[in-house]
Amino acid sequence: MRLHHKLYGWLQANPAKVDLITTLLAFAVLALPFLAADPVSFVLSAALVAPQAWRRTRPAASGALVAAACLVHVLVLDEPVPSQVLALATVYSLAAYAPRWASLGGLALALFGGILFVLEYWAGAGAAGAAGLPVLTIGVVAINALVLAAWSFGDLARTRQLAVRALEDRARRLEVERQQERELAAADERNHIAREMHDIVAHSLSVIITQADGARYASAQDPAVAGATLATIADTGRSSLRDMRRLLGVLRGDETASTRPLPSLADLETLVDTVRRSGLDVGYLVQGAPGRPLPAGAELTAYRVVQEALTNVLKHAGPAASAAVRL
Repeated sequence: MRLHHKLYGWLQANPAKVDLITTLLAFAVLALPFLAADPVSFVLSAALVAPQAWRRTRPAASGALVAAACLVHVLVLDEPVPSQVLALATVYSLAAYAPRWASLGGLALALFGGILFVLEYWAGAGAAGAAGLPVLTIGVVAINALVLAAWSFGDLARTRQLAVRALEDRARRLEVERQQERELAAADERNHIAREMHDIVAHSLSVIITQADGARYASAQDPAVAGATLATIADTGRSSLRDMRRLLGVLRGDETASTRPLPSLADLETLVDTVRRSGLDVGYLVQGAPGRPLPAGAELTAYRVVQEALTNVLKHAGPAASAAVRL
């Protein structure tokens, strides 16, 4: 089965080589035997065989040459030759590969040629006259039935090729769409990570800088303040470091990276306490209770809004500022 698939794949990938090989075989079988015995039949047979080499690449030109050769056959030779069967292959090729006008034109010429073939070779063989009319009629019907069958198979091949191309085009479009979706998803994730990094770094550094400045000024009068302030700085730094490791672990795809849950509304009180230790007067009030659990993304968004607001107060509101958080 694997060899069969390889052979089919090679045949589909190399149509020009296949046509050349089949043309050489047809020449050896259908034309070469007449070389010594009947040079005229040899030349006319070769004229029928040669155009088969480009029956797929240039089907209209190949069909025109075969039609001309068949007409010369009927006019010159008194007996049919085996190479005339290639007219059916030409009809198939026109139906499968040529433009529609060439396909229908080739079918009409082949049907007319079938009538000429019967009248030339069968009528001259004793089938003329009223008694031979049924025989001639049967001959015309039989030959033209073969022509119609060859054209029908070629037209089915054309339909299959169009369907395959449509499927290939659809597959390419789907692949492009999937690639675009992946790129959009990656861009969205990069933006999300950038926002997370900004929130973590900006808030943590603001708290740390505020604490460090306060400790520097307060330690001159009360050295005990420095210890508490350094503890707050250390806690803030550790929390930020954990968040940074989580984000970097996601970027690296590290399965062993910390998977600590993202901040939620339950962490607001811890956030407020951290900011209070920085010296900012922050009020915190919770009213009511949620009717149903919020999505994790919504809770993270609310947490980041409060975090950014308190960070801005620390950075820009001055030494005597205060803030109030109401949930």
